[in-house]
Amino acid sequence: MYKKTIFKNGIRLVAAPLKETQTATILVLFKVGSRYENKGNNGISHFIEHMMFKGTKKRPTTLDLSKALDGVGAEFNAFTGKDYTGYYVKSDNKHLSLAIDVLSDMLTSSKFDEKEINREKGVIVEEINMYEDNPIMFVEDLLEQIMFGKNPLGSSIAGTRKSVRGSSRRKMMSYWQKFYQGKNIVIGLAGNFNTVHLKEIEKKFVFSSGQAKNIFKVAKSKQKSPRVMVRHKETEQVQLAIGFPAYSYANKKIYALQVLNVILGGNMSSRLFLQVRERNGLAYAIRSWLNVYEDTGGLIIQAGLDKIRIEKAIGLIMDELRKVKKSVKTEEIRRAKDYLAGKLAIDLEDSSSLSQWYGQQELLTGKILTPEEKIKKVMAVTLKDIQQAAKEVINFKKLNLAIIGPFKNEDKFLKLIQK
Repeated sequence: MYKKTIFKNGIRLVAAPLKETQTATILVLFKVGSRYENKGNNGISHFIEHMMFKGTKKRPTTLDLSKALDGVGAEFNAFTGKDYTGYYVKSDNKHLSLAIDVLSDMLTSSKFDEKEINREKGVIVEEINMYEDNPIMFVEDLLEQIMFGKNPLGSSIAGTRKSVRGSSRRKMMSYWQKFYQGKNIVIGLAGNFNTVHLKEIEKKFVFSSGQAKNIFKVAKSKQKSPRVMVRHKETEQVQLAIGFPAYSYANKKIYALQVLNVILGGNMSSRLFLQVRERNGLAYAIRSWLNVYEDTGGLIIQAGLDKIRIEKAIGLIMDELRKVKKSVKTEEIRRAKDYLAGKLAIDLEDSSSLSQWYGQQELLTGKILTPEEKIKKVMAVTLKDIQQAAKEVINFKKLNLAIIGPFKNEDKFLKLIQK
C-alpha cells in the first residue's frame, strides 16, 4: 500500500514500500515537458534535463556527480516526455540517503554553467542526428507531426537544431524557475526505505511553493480525412507507423482500449503479429501500443516491412483493423485481460517501475489506483465496451500514416489506406 504526503512547499510524495527487495528508487517528476514549449524554445525541457547532470555548487562537475553514485553501484538517469520530465536514482537501500542527497543537490543547485551549455548544444544536436538517422526511432516523431500538426504535441521532444543552438542560460533559468516549483512536483519513492528517508526527502528538496500558471495547449483533433507523410531514405526495410487519435490518461474508456490493443497487436499472439509476420513473413517486428497524454492519446501501429511487398503489408494491416472493429471473440478478450494482469504483476516487482506507477498517476490525474484496482477495472471491461472503443478510435477518416523508406510518392500510399 502507498502513503501520500504533501509538504509545506506543495511537493507531493507518494511512498510505496516493497520490503521483499533490497533496493529503493526515488523518482522526481516535474509537470513540464515539450508540450509546454513553443516554436522558439522547442527542446528547452530536454536541454534543462541534460544540464542537471553538469555540476552543482557542492559537486562542481559531471564527474563529481557520477562518481558519487557509480561508487555505490546505483542506477541513475533522466527522461523528458511531452507531459512531464523525470529524474531517478535506484540504489541498494543502504545507500538511499546518498541517492536522496545527490538527486536533491542536482535538482535544486545545478549551476547552468555558460560553457557547459554551449558545449551541450553540440551533444544535443548529435542526439537529434542520431534519432533522424534511425528510422525505427524517428518514424514515431513523423507520425505525431501529422497527427497533432501545429500543436506542441507534434513537435520533437529534443527540439530542432535551430532552437537548440538558440538556447541561452537566461532562457533556461527563466523556464526552470517557472516550472520547477513545489506544486508542479511529485516524488515517487518505492522499495525498501524507512521513515528517516522520508524526513530526508522533505528536508532536502527545497523548492518554492508556487505553481506554473500557464498550461499547455489542449490537443483537439479536427481531422476529416486520412493523412500521409513519406520521408525518403534509401533503406532495405521500410519503417511504417499508423496512428489514430485516442483516449487521454484519465478517460474511463482507456481500459477497454488497452484490451483491444492487446488483441490487435500488443503481444506475440495478437492478430497483427500472426497475420503480418507469422503467416505472411512480411515483417520481423510489428506491434501496436497506446501513446497516452493528459488530454488525448493515440493508438499506434509500427512495423519494419519488406520494401518490395509494402503494398501487401499495408493491405493486411488495414484488413485486420477492419476485422477487429467488426468483431472480437470472448476468448480473445479473456486472454488479453489475463495478459495485462500478468504483465502488470511482473512490471511492478521492480522498485523503479513501482515508483513511476504511483508518481505518474498522481502527477497527471491527481488520483491513484493501486495495481489491484487497475486490474479490477480491466477485468470489468465488456465486449460492448471494446466495440465502443473500436468504433470511436479506429476511425479511418482520422488515420495517419508515416513511412520512412525509398519512396517519394505519398499519393500511392494514400490510395492504399482509402480502399
